[in-house]
Amino acid sequence: MPLRWKPIPKDPTRSSVAPNLSDYAATCAGFSWDMARAHLDGLPGGRGLNLAHEAVDRHAAGPRAARVALRFVGRGGAARELTYAALRDETSRFANALRGLGVGAGERVFSLLGRVPELYVAALGTLKQRGVFCPLFSAFGPEPLRTRLERGDGRVLVTTPSLYRRKVAKVRDALPCLEHVLLVGEEAGLSGQGLVSLRELVQQASPEFEIEPTAPEDPALLHFTSGTTGTPKGALHVHQAGVAHYATGSYALDFHDSDVFWCTADPGWVTGTSYGILAPLLHGIRSVVLEEEFDPALWYATLRAERVNVWYTAPTAIRMLMRAGAESVPAGGFPDLRFVASVGEPLDPEAVVWGVDALGLPIHDNWWQTETGGIMIANFAACEIRPGSMGRPLPGVEAAIVHRREDGGVDVVETADVEGELALRAGWPSMFRSYLHEEERYRKCFRDGWYLSGDLARRDADGYFWFVGRGDDVIKTAGHLIGPFEVESVLLEHPAVAGAAVIGVPDPVAGEVVKAFVVLHRGHAPDEARNLDILAHARRRLGPATAPRTIEFRESLPRTRSGKIMRRLLRARELGLPEGDLSMLEEGA
Repeated sequence: MPLRWKPIPKDPTRSSVAPNLSDYAATCAGFSWDMARAHLDGLPGGRGLNLAHEAVDRHAAGPRAARVALRFVGRGGAARELTYAALRDETSRFANALRGLGVGAGERVFSLLGRVPELYVAALGTLKQRGVFCPLFSAFGPEPLRTRLERGDGRVLVTTPSLYRRKVAKVRDALPCLEHVLLVGEEAGLSGQGLVSLRELVQQASPEFEIEPTAPEDPALLHFTSGTTGTPKGALHVHQAGVAHYATGSYALDFHDSDVFWCTADPGWVTGTSYGILAPLLHGIRSVVLEEEFDPALWYATLRAERVNVWYTAPTAIRMLMRAGAESVPAGGFPDLRFVASVGEPLDPEAVVWGVDALGLPIHDNWWQTETGGIMIANFAACEIRPGSMGRPLPGVEAAIVHRREDGGVDVVETADVEGELALRAGWPSMFRSYLHEEERYRKCFRDGWYLSGDLARRDADGYFWFVGRGDDVIKTAGHLIGPFEVESVLLEHPAVAGAAVIGVPDPVAGEVVKAFVVLHRGHAPDEARNLDILAHARRRLGPATAPRTIEFRESLPRTRSGKIMRRLLRARELGLPEGDLSMLEEGA
């Protein structure tokens, strides 16, 4: 497909702060993970590496002690701040409370909370006690919660009385492993089955806590990710992952010491933990946490009022801001904003360029997965952006396009612009160490020293990677392979289209043809004239073989809670197939 969007060069006048990665080739050539590890202190006395020590205690013991670590903006605008010193004390109380309950190293502590201070304290306190922290989406229903708590051998759950009554209580008898439920807030009328007031528990605990020796390979984080079918997979990460969180915070998000950072991801998603909690704290900077859900006026106001410098969000939110229109952007723009990044699904070129018009900055797409634990491929602050590309690999990350062989091995594709599976050379610090209780499933992810992502992509002659689609999303028509992202990006170029998803549907001649599901901007009628106009636009840009054959207008598209379009659900509903695991489906989709 000919490129409509020209690369966006780095504009040195946009910021007075020099990017951390100023020379991509030189940085990659001189980088090592040992060098990145040197930015972390390690536990005193050479007793290992602990994420909570690196994220909190080392800052609290130094000149950043009085710096605000987390600023929580609650409903109605009321704010609460925790300095690094206060965060050390609160997390130590939580760690001591766990110790008092007999919860030790390697045992799983789950959270079922919104973006409230207790969630962040529980995460870091669990890591201090060398437990394994596992966040859950507060919007999960009873069955998804039961599945994850059961598969994760959850011994402790931190939640609210309301969430417990509405969700956990319905499956409590099916969870014999769950011994302790720590309740945040008022717990009137609740008793028995290990229910304990978190406030009372931590009030009795000491703010002094010495972290015991922690090996870099000790388990630290458990994140569940949905498969196409079957039960969710539990990806286990270790304390060593903090080395990658620190390095990617420097290079992919361009953190500087005085930054104010806002990650909009819910901590129930891996981004909300890796970059909503850990990476900014590892750098000792201030994070803004907004308790309210998405609202364009509120988000714009937050960027201005909190003087956010670095903003990490998702394509879904960006498209919703685009749909709200230019009139919703406040006059005067965002003078403090220096860098904007996006993750969750590929960012279409239209959205990248919209950032320049609406925010005064392009939006930097990047790519990673729950399994990778951290950003692997990114558009960097000092480099040109090629709209539609996920960027280039991080220093220390070797990425390639591979083809699987029948004997189980892989061949690395050396030629540019050839589609294949995106693979990473195994061994980066935040790489998942297992799928919990599924060793065979884990082994199948690796071939010939490469981690196979399941995503299809291509690499251009300059080393930029371009997303094509998930392996099971690719459409095969008349002998051609069509990546859904390419088609969706073209549909989104049409001024009436706010959202788009495409799937393949059976055709007796071509095998499959492309069907599009389209959400329109306000003020555009879903009539036959609009249908023909969008189809004609797609045929002009893509050609008749690749363009959608039919369009179905919809009010919304099914997405995961992290913003990814669930094309396999559209396909299942279109063809009457089993829908598979829907635990990550956004409510109302």
